[in-house]
Amino acid sequence: MSGENLDNKAEAAIGAALSERFGEDVAVDPALRGLDELARIAAHRSHRRYLPRAVEPALLRLLCACALSAPSKSDLQQCDIVIVSDPAIRGAIAATIPDMPWIGTAPAFLVFVANGERLPLLSRLRAKPFPNDHLDAFFNAAVDAAIVLQNFVRAAEAVGLGCCPISAIRDHPGVVDDVLCLPPRAVPVAGLCLGWPAEAGEISPRLSLATTVIENAYPARDLAAEIDAYDRRRALLRPYRRQRNLARWGEAPSYGWSEDKARQYAEPTRGDFGSFVRGKGFCLD
Repeated sequence: MSGENLDNKAEAAIGAALSERFGEDVAVDPALRGLDELARIAAHRSHRRYLPRAVEPALLRLLCACALSAPSKSDLQQCDIVIVSDPAIRGAIAATIPDMPWIGTAPAFLVFVANGERLPLLSRLRAKPFPNDHLDAFFNAAVDAAIVLQNFVRAAEAVGLGCCPISAIRDHPGVVDDVLCLPPRAVPVAGLCLGWPAEAGEISPRLSLATTVIENAYPARDLAAEIDAYDRRRALLRPYRRQRNLARWGEAPSYGWSEDKARQYAEPTRGDFGSFVRGKGFCLD
């Protein structure tokens, strides 16, 4: 297939994926470089079912190197990646999240760690003060970890792998801390299931670009109406298969994204995470 035909195919794939995701047409200049990469990004899906095929250690190391090539705040390099290859360690983490069995069955599982241990060590090694021990120090490390995680997903999908990030490892961070022997000022940000996809997966519809892409300053708007429109569009494309906590909330005649998220965050969760982060040595003031 000629280069022009490949570009046309990528252009069409980008347009179709973004139309499905956002419910609107997004212009794609066919002369742009990197349309294949944009097509992969636009068509991103999470994968929770995998083929019984290993992800080779050399490939994992390559993907980690690519992921850690991401931007880093002030070149501080405050993200570590833990490859969890020990079945006992992975099993201990999976046991805290029983409603996500793919944590135990994925061919590979990784944990992305915000590691603020090195920065104060540099200050001590070079006999310098460390006056910036406040919330921003934790925030910088956590953002670094999030950027590296996304870069890993991008690299993995480029070679045909599927991923599913797992924020639920923060439900029981003490368990993760113990089994991974995390150092001081190191906090688990997210896990990641990884493998060769057993199925295509689905595109998740997102809030409209009018809701989440702002030019210059936030305008006056009817956010409730925008959310309602998103609920209705999403229900047509990808309705929820089940309703959360029927025993408490009953069955809603119309169950969309807003109802699901309201129910999800009506339940207390991770209320002790701040205490855990402080216990690891971070100051959150």
